[in-house]
Amino acid sequence: MAVSVDGRIVVDGWPASAATAVRRQYEQIHSRYEADGWICGRITMEPFAGGLRPDAEVARQHTGGHRDDFVAPGAHDSFAFAIDPSGRLAWETNDIDGDHVVAVLAGRVSDEYLAFLRERGVSYVLAGTRDVDLALALEKIGARFRVRTLMLEGGGRINGGMLRVGLIDEVSILVAPVADARIGTPALFDVEGDVTPFRLVLEAVERRDDDVLWLRYRVDAS
Repeated sequence: MAVSVDGRIVVDGWPASAATAVRRQYEQIHSRYEADGWICGRITMEPFAGGLRPDAEVARQHTGGHRDDFVAPGAHDSFAFAIDPSGRLAWETNDIDGDHVVAVLAGRVSDEYLAFLRERGVSYVLAGTRDVDLALALEKIGARFRVRTLMLEGGGRINGGMLRVGLIDEVSILVAPVADARIGTPALFDVEGDVTPFRLVLEAVERRDDDVLWLRYRVDAS
């Protein structure tokens, strides 16, 4: 994740030079991980999807029994996973820069939406009933798509949800030379309700070009 010095993650509105610099460094470091895929929440994924479904369609919910996950035909070796509990994203493509799109859904999404995804060639996994069961989702991602290294790239609520249930091994942060200061702007980790802060162990510090600092932490599971 890229953050300001005060932990905010919305780059829009930052000084142009700093935003450009941190994006450049972000892409360089992203490629170094050689991950099998990356995963984001719905809001982060909206620009990639190309559209949203009308509220009336989203409101239609499945109330029946079990349905299977779907893996679209074809050879896929890198993936973009979108956590979208209610099925709001109206995907126009099943590919993001060569990464195959996989929707991570709650079981309440309608049969019509699943048919829409299959028609578009978008794979999906169903995990949880009302909300996505993150642990089950990652288990299925590993089993269905043979993913072993997965990069979590926001937003703050998804990051916080993953941290809360112990699904993050490493925190990798690019600190931009920006003081954001905007009250209410999403932070690196946002968790609703009670949460116990997590201890991190510093693994590496690297000063990058453009006054960007790269911090790597291991999550202390003790």
